[in-house]
Amino acid sequence: MPDIYSKQKRSDIMSHISGKETKPEILVRKFLFANGFRFRKNVKELPGKPDIVLPKYKTAIFIHGCFWHGHTCKRGTLPGTNIEFWKNKIGGNIERDKRDMVELEKRGWNVIVIWQCEIKNIKLQNERLAKLLSEIKIYQ
Repeated sequence: MPDIYSKQKRSDIMSHISGKETKPEILVRKFLFANGFRFRKNVKELPGKPDIVLPKYKTAIFIHGCFWHGHTCKRGTLPGTNIEFWKNKIGGNIERDKRDMVELEKRGWNVIVIWQCEIKNIKLQNERLAKLLSEIKIYQ
């Protein structure tokens, strides 16, 4: 399926996608704060620069965009154009994510991944956030 945008327009659109301060990240941070957790954001010293770090619980939380990190939901579907580029790009992201998680776990960190679709879907959101609390408390 051909792209509906010109190469220049698609490039402009892609250049405005931010990796920080996304709506799912903000929602999870507000939820954690409201539940008494204090955290750090985007800690550069840790592998993968986790979106949220709970030092007291030695827990690193990644909020992954389904497309960029290769989730198996409908949001994780590859585009119909430039297929080889996207396979390599997303495949590289998946491999990097695995390496970062393994390294964090070797250092004794609890790693939690929350997918964009789990937060954007209102039906799943409360369930996922409740699960997050239990995932953190397991490692207290």
